[in-house]
This record gives sequence, C-alpha cells and structure tokens, in this order.
Amino acid sequence: MTDTPARAGSDVLVLGGGVAGCVLAARLSEDPGRTVRLVEAGPDYGPHLHDWPDQVRNARALPRGDVWERNTPVHRIRGRILGGSSCINGAWNTWPPGPDLDAWARLGGPRWSEEGLEPYRLRAIDRMRLHAVPDHEISAWSRSVVTAAAELGYPEVDMGAPGGPGHGTPLLNAVDGLRWNAAFAYLDEEVRARPNLTVLAGATVDRLDIADGRVRGVVVEADGRRETLVADEYLLACGTFGSPAVLLRSGIGPAAHLEAVGVRPTADLPGVGANLVDQPGAFVPMAPTDELNASLAAKEATGDLYVNRTLVRAASEYCTDGSWDLHIVPTAGPPLFGKLPPGQYEAGFSVLVMKPVSRGRVRLRSADPAEAPEIDPAFLTDPQGRDAAVLRTGLGIVERLLESTALKHLAVPVPGQSASGLAAQDLRGRLGTYWHPVGTCAMGAEGDPMAVADGAGRVRGVSNLRVVDASLLPTVPAANPQLPVLAVAEMLADVVGS
Repeated sequence: MTDTPARAGSDVLVLGGGVAGCVLAARLSEDPGRTVRLVEAGPDYGPHLHDWPDQVRNARALPRGDVWERNTPVHRIRGRILGGSSCINGAWNTWPPGPDLDAWARLGGPRWSEEGLEPYRLRAIDRMRLHAVPDHEISAWSRSVVTAAAELGYPEVDMGAPGGPGHGTPLLNAVDGLRWNAAFAYLDEEVRARPNLTVLAGATVDRLDIADGRVRGVVVEADGRRETLVADEYLLACGTFGSPAVLLRSGIGPAAHLEAVGVRPTADLPGVGANLVDQPGAFVPMAPTDELNASLAAKEATGDLYVNRTLVRAASEYCTDGSWDLHIVPTAGPPLFGKLPPGQYEAGFSVLVMKPVSRGRVRLRSADPAEAPEIDPAFLTDPQGRDAAVLRTGLGIVERLLESTALKHLAVPVPGQSASGLAAQDLRGRLGTYWHPVGTCAMGAEGDPMAVADGAGRVRGVSNLRVVDASLLPTVPAANPQLPVLAVAEMLADVVGS
C-alpha cells in the first residue's frame, strides 16, 4: 500500500457517512462559505434513487450486502454504505421518554433536554419523511395484538413523540416499500450540487494524526493507497463500534490497552470503548393457524406484508414512573433466518429490554484498521440480574397477551418455547438483539474520568475534534435510536456551525 500526500484542506471533515454523518454534511454545507468533506468507507450509489441496489431500497427486508462483516454474530451487524445502518435497518423511528432526555440534559446541558431537542426532532421527522404506518400495512396478527394490549390496559400512544407506556405504531422512513434512508433524505441531488461539499466514498478512516492536543490530519485508506486529509475541524461519526476504534488507533483511550496493542498513547481517556450498551431480547415463537397463514398469504400477494408494524411499550417493576423499559414487538411473516414452504409463515413476539444496566466494551485486536475490533455487548451480565428480571417480566406480559381471545384463533404457543421460566444461562442462549448499540464515546460532566466528550461532542484533550453519533449517547434511550440520533446530529450541526 502506497502513501500519498495530504489533499487540499477543508474547513470541516466529517468522518463516517452514516445517519449522523449525512445530517452533518448536509447541514454544515448550507453555509456556502464553509467547505465540507464527507468520508465514507462503503459505497456511494449516487444521488439518483434508481441507481441504488434493489435490496437497499426494499423496506420489506433487512439487506445484508453492504455491511462491515459477513458471517458474524448478529450484534455486530452494521451498515458500510453511505447512509449507514439506515440502509439496512427496519425503518422504524420511535422517541424516548422524558426521563431519558432529563438524564442526558444533566450531563450535556439544556440542548439535550426534551424542550431543547424538540425542534430538531421535528426537523428530522420532516427531512426523513417520517409518517405513521398506513392501515393497509398492518397484518391481522399485529391488529389482534393491539386489541389484546388494549384489553390489558395499554392505551394507544404516539410512538414518535414524548409519552408513556402503551401500544401503537412507529414512524416509518419508508413509503410504498421504499426505504427512505439518510443518504436519500439529506444528500439528494440538490445538496450534492453544492460546490463546497465533497463526498469521498470507499475510504476507510485509519487514524488521526494528533500533536500538541490538536488533530493535524486523518489517515484514510482508499483504492489501495493511504492518504492524509486535513481540515480545521474533525467530526467523528463512524458509529458506536467504529468511532472508538478510530480513537484507539489514534492513541486516544485507556493507556494500558493502547500499549498492549502497540499504539502510542496520546490522550489517556479510559472511557473510549467502554460503556457499550445494546438492547437484548428474546423471541417467543408461535405456531400460526391456517387462518393466520391464509391472511398473511393474501397480504403478501398484494405487496402489503411487513413482518412487524406495531409494538407495545411496557414497564417492569424496575421502571421509572411514566417511562417504559420494554418493547414487545409482534412479528408475522417470512422468517428472518431460513425458509418455510409457500403459504407458511413465522409468527411470534420479540421481547426487548430497552434500558439494560449491563455494560460491554469495544477494544482493538491490533492497530490494523482492516482487523475488526473486539466487540463484547455483555448481555445480561449485571451482577444483580436486573436485566434478566426485566426480560422475564416482558415474557410474562406476552403470556398474558396470549390469553386474550383476540389472539387464540390466530396462533398457539410452541411447546417449551415460552422462555419465561428458563434459568439465566439458558435464557442467555435464547438472546437476540435490537441492533441499537450506543455509548462507547460517552459524553459526561466535567471531572467524570469516564467521559470522552462534553455535551457539544468535544473530545477531552483534543481541541478540534468532536464525536457526533450514537457512541456519544451516555445511556441507551428506551426507543429505536435512529430518530434520537438524527435529532442530536441536527442539534450538534447547529452547535458546530454557530
């Protein structure tokens, strides 16, 4: 691999073209006097929707073509493509409860409060074209679960706005089967035509060159060459797994770990790569009746079959008043893994722990950017067993839903698959994930030794570097984090641009 000299400098380098990176590039380049370069490791299929692969545009499936790793544990799956994981996820958008935002505001300041983020929530909803689930996309299974939830006392709620426990539908960034990803929303033809914006795809960020508390350049690998890009300010948006890995390769992180993998420490920040939190869950399979299979087949024939379109927000005994710590998602349709004969479908419930207390970590295996980092989500490892208890509460709620007359004619439990009575070790064997990792470059209060950045995303000890993505969130919101991350990126774009 050959080295090349530094390219001409920019005012701002946005490192990572995922959800947050697309927001930052679009918003900061609105100022014609500011030059912005967006760097993305994956492909960019351009400003025209028809040039993008069908699997990326198809909101009825979860594409796995443009990802960082193949044949890997599911919790490691993340998009490697302009638009990031908004190109491969379920296109769901929900909003966290007030207590989550109050906690962020105590660490990051009033901009992070419910009131402070509200205009940015609305701005993101508009740009991503978020909308309620159309009635014709709700299957008989989802509709019956909503009826059963109402019988248990869960009111209907708006999942895309502040509120409490209840049942409802997410906001979708998908229209008539088209997944409207962040690249479509923020980097359309008009935005890309700006002379002050450059998109550099196929370029993997290796490390930052840091001296005297400042970033002097960033080394990227593109087309078999190493290049150094320079700017006045650097915005790191490589995601919950990628951003800490870049910082660690740059010598920013826990000194002992850096020395162990052959990286010279430049800033001893023990919080880099720590505090990894994701939302684990378990799937409760059901056996569809002939009636449900026939109904799903009819919906598939019209092109309106989606595996899930409704959810229940529920609170365990550990939950803060007015909040929730469980998502119960009814699913029915083609199996996510494997195949079934024509006319046969998978049905069941995914029970997700939304506010886990277990914490994992991201660490380097080596200083080579081509080697994937070590990622340990540490699901259900909290010493008191609270996360497992919350999960069992959710599984118990599923059992109560199944007692409803609304569901009995559509599906029956699979013997031995309820999971609510499983021992802790067996329960871990049934775990899946909601694919919502956050927290590995967490913001925090001044004086907190584990804080990587402040409420403006500024990395401690490096004057011209900010983290602006899901890794900055100090706690996981009790929501699908795409909408919160969009809102936070919108907010921080204003901070950086002011």
